[in-house]
Amino acid sequence: MTIQQEVHNDVIVFKLTGDVMGGPEAVKVNEEINRMLDEGALKAVIDLDQVGRMNSSGLGILINALTTYKQNGGSLKLAGASPVVANLLKITKLDTIFESYETADAALGSFAT
Repeated sequence: MTIQQEVHNDVIVFKLTGDVMGGPEAVKVNEEINRMLDEGALKAVIDLDQVGRMNSSGLGILINALTTYKQNGGSLKLAGASPVVANLLKITKLDTIFESYETADAALGSFAT
C-alpha cells in the first residue's frame, strides 16, 4: 500500500493505493495523520478508490484514523470505496460510523455545507 496526500483548500486527502492489510502500513498511515493534525489540518478524506482489498487490520487503520481526528476536534470522511470494501464496511456496520461518499470530490464538497 502507498499513501499520498493532496491538499484542497483546508482539506487533506489521503489517497491509499493497493491492499490495506495492516502491519507497517498502519504505522505509516498513523504517522501521516498525526503529522497533518500537527500542521492544523482538521478536515480529511481517505480516498479508497485505488484500494483493491482490505482486511480487519485495514479496518482498524480506518477506525484509528477516525478516532484520532475526532479526539483532536477534526472530521474525517471516506470516499471511493470499491464494492468489496463498501461491503466490508456494511457487514461490520462501520458504514454507520463513517461518513462515506462515492468520490473524493463529493466528500470534499460535503465540507462546504
